Amino acid sequence: MSNTTISQQLDTAATTATPIAQASESVKFSLEEAYNIQHQLIQHRLDRGEAITGYKLGFTSKAKMQQMGVDDLIWGVLTDSMEIKPNEHINLEKYIHPRAEPEVAFRISKPIDCQLTMQDLPQYIDKMAVAIEVIDSRYKNFKFSLEDVIADNCSSIGYCIGEWQDLKEDITGLPIQLKFNDKIVQDGMTQAILDNPYQSVIELSRLASDNNLVLKPGQIILAGAATAAEWLKPELKVTAALQGFGEVGFWT
Repeated sequence: MSNTTISQQLDTAATTATPIAQASESVKFSLEEAYNIQHQLIQHRLDRGEAITGYKLGFTSKAKMQQMGVDDLIWGVLTDSMEIKPNEHINLEKYIHPRAEPEVAFRISKPIDCQLTMQDLPQYIDKMAVAIEVIDSRYKNFKFSLEDVIADNCSSIGYCIGEWQDLKEDITGLPIQLKFNDKIVQDGMTQAILDNPYQSVIELSRLASDNNLVLKPGQIILAGAATAAEWLKPELKVTAALQGFGEVGFWT
């Protein structure tokens, strides 16, 4: 099975909400090949007229890295078709097995074409917000290898961004919650994201620079999940709350 075939199968699975078997069960492929498949997968979206709106990071907790046996983060691409507007109603039938995670989002204000340092960040990102990411693996039973999940664009399928606000110098130690119908279902702290969510921007700048990719002004960065993900079900008000940055949510 070729990389092109895998990307086509994953794209069809996403557009028809039909799960497929793990690609790695049929053929072994490297992390480099997995990102090549991801690139082809995104190209299918671009060919349909979608536009890249940002990037997401995965494995931003040391425990998750250890669990998956990796020593680096993974990253995926966000497009405009994935955006969920605040208070929008989403149709769960267009997903396979969707889950929600509370996150921190950043907005890029200046092209990022090199690896940044913590001191550089105020020059390159101008706003941040509370966010929700919806993830939805295209594989049966939400089961996959590291290569599989990278090829599948790190399970990216949706995101909802709250009101953009000015950066704060210290965003470690902030409580962050996910609520279903105003009941807390996940409760965490921002330091669960690489000890400091700003570190996610630095790591993405490194990964992008290594791949000769320029991050553009206006694009967003989802820093990574601060808690475990929760399954989405019908008739829910899904809300993420970040201390000092308010709430954002949508309906199922």
